[in-house]
Amino acid sequence: HDYIAETVETIRATDGSLRRPYDSKVGVYPCRSFNLGPHTVSFPHKDVGNLAQSWCSVTALGEYDHHLGGHLVLWDFKTVIQFPAGSTILLPSALFLHSNTSIQPGETRYSIIQYAAGGLFRWVENGCMTDK
Repeated sequence: HDYIAETVETIRATDGSLRRPYDSKVGVYPCRSFNLGPHTVSFPHKDVGNLAQSWCSVTALGEYDHHLGGHLVLWDFKTVIQFPAGSTILLPSALFLHSNTSIQPGETRYSIIQYAAGGLFRWVENGCMTDK
């Protein structure tokens, strides 16, 4: 948490024109994606662009029967988790293969993903510049 917050503040300090796209009281993550479906499904993947040692926040929204679909699948652990609308999980998404299952016809599923893009941290660790 502190590493993310300090890195984001360092980036903002290097360019006074940068503004957070949302109130920092909402969260420390510098990146947020809204998957607006209406039938959001992800295939098995790792978020290799994310900061590897950081948590990624995944929140499911919509109206679907979580007993029949919308499950979170953690492939490396051979685990399937019922994931009802309104649920949030923190996972190191760059490290573990994950996906979610489809939902029933006529249902909706959306998601909000909050994460830290690894490139931001590499840039700060490199003295706020690229190698070029």
